[in-house]
Formats: sequence, structure tokens, C-alpha cells
Amino acid sequence: MKDLQREARTAGPQGAVPGSGSTSRASSALLLRVALPFYGVLFAATLLWAWLAGDSLLYASQEAARRGVDPLLDAGAGVLAGAIVVALSRALTLRTRWGTDLARALGALVGRASLRNCVLLAAVSGVAEEALFRGALQPRIGLVAASLLFGCVHFVPRREFLPWTAFSIAAGFLLGGLFAATGNLVAPTIAHALINAVNLRVLAVRFAPPEEDSTARGGGQPT
Repeated sequence: MKDLQREARTAGPQGAVPGSGSTSRASSALLLRVALPFYGVLFAATLLWAWLAGDSLLYASQEAARRGVDPLLDAGAGVLAGAIVVALSRALTLRTRWGTDLARALGALVGRASLRNCVLLAAVSGVAEEALFRGALQPRIGLVAASLLFGCVHFVPRREFLPWTAFSIAAGFLLGGLFAATGNLVAPTIAHALINAVNLRVLAVRFAPPEEDSTARGGGQPT
């Protein structure tokens, strides 16, 4: 989420971005134009790295590759894990001051993104980040190091964004655990994309700068 990080450093207090709803929609469109090439390059570089190393990104080990993918079990595990994280992030947003501040700051960066754009951004970020952090890095550096590194790339040097880093570290351990338990990227990728799709849409609808004055409730944090 480097594109979010760059915009976060320049946003106003508490993530507020001056301007109307049209400015918010323009910010969302810019975010997508930056994110798609970024994640495309990241995924291509990860594929090239794996190809040069002679490794598979899909499986955690040769034994896992021999077992293959269980479509129902692995997809179901990803959906269940994603739903749990979405529910937890919503509860933290509703019940904690720092959770609400974080949602407002992230909502200002996401802008009034459409459902289509939220799903597209969630899909490309989920696939690219899981390929890198779980598929390429975790078999080499281990679950703990890969999860901490995942959290570090979601670091923004502003107080209201610090919970995002902590949330990302926790999510990294969950996604890494799914990768280790299932032996493949199906479950963590589905979970990651689901978390981002739901939470990005909630941020866009309830926490982005409104076209009209309204009271925002609920929300979550993308990973």
C-alpha cells in the first residue's frame, strides 16, 4: 500500500483532505491509477524472482505442491479468516477512539471510491502482496520475519496511522498462518482480498470526505 503511504504523509490533521466530494472522487481515481501499475510491477518482479530461483510461489513446499489445492477447504478457510478480520476491525473502529481516527484518516486517502474500484484494488493488492510476502519471502525468512516486514511496509510516520501498522502485523501473522496450514496461497489471498474489498468500500462510503454533511459510523482498515 505504498500509494496510500505517500498520500498519508501529505494529508491534513486527522487525515482530513480539503475540498468537495468531487475532490474526493478525483483522489480515489488517482489512487487507483497509481496502485494498478505499482502492484502490477510488484507482482511481475516477484514472478521473475521466483522463476530465476526455480521456486513456486503458489506452494509453501514441495510436499504441499504434491498435495495440491483443496478448492473448497482452502477457499472456505480464506473466507472465514477474512470475515473474522473484517468483524474485528469494525468493532475496533466503533469502540475505540484510535480506531475511528484511523478510519477517518484512511477514508480521506481512499476517497469516494466506487464498489468496482474497491474490488479491483483489493484484488490486485491481495494477489501481489501475498505472492511477495507469503509465496516468495515466508519460505525463505520464516513466518515471523515475513509478518513483521509486512507490517513495516504499512508504516506511516503519523500517530493516527500507527494502529494500521500494528493491524497489518497481526494480519500478516494470520495470513502467514493460513499459508503454512494450507500449504498454498489460495486461503491467504482470498482472505487478504476480502478484507481489503470490504474495508475499502466501508472507508469510501462512511469515512471519505462527504459530498454533503453526514455522520460516519462503522468502518475498518485495509491490509
